Amino acid sequence: MLDRNMQLRQLTGEYDAGVADLIRTNLKAHHLDIPGTVYFDDGLDHISDFYDGPGRVYYVLLQNGQVVGGIGLAEFNFFESCCELQKLYLSDAVKGRGLGYDLIDHIENCAKEMGYRQMYLETHNNLQTAIHVYEKAGYHEIPRPESVVHSTMNRFFLKKL
Repeated sequence: MLDRNMQLRQLTGEYDAGVADLIRTNLKAHHLDIPGTVYFDDGLDHISDFYDGPGRVYYVLLQNGQVVGGIGLAEFNFFESCCELQKLYLSDAVKGRGLGYDLIDHIENCAKEMGYRQMYLETHNNLQTAIHVYEKAGYHEIPRPESVVHSTMNRFFLKKL
């Protein structure tokens, strides 16, 4: 649960470096700082550029003005009326407080407001805590879709909103 020194804000360019660092730190900690993951995406250092468009949004979780989490969504046309839950990451300092569930609830509400009826996500076996969170939040594992962008990802989930 968000405490009084935390804020959830829509991503702007001022938070790009913090989000990129958060993502890379998490991926490295789970041995996913490898090709085929977002770790090497060209646009990661300017992530706000990607989310500055229709059908997309990203939120940063700030604690005392520092990026400690984030979550986003973008259209995913492989399934009808579907978006993809993207880049849910938390810093180690705030893990274990249920904030992942809070961020998922927030982004699912955003998705519904944007007219999406399903939410897809992809993850990796190395991220067992994330898989547990997704399953507890109501996501069901599906076979690998043909349109997977990050080729290293090996677990795929879908939820009706």
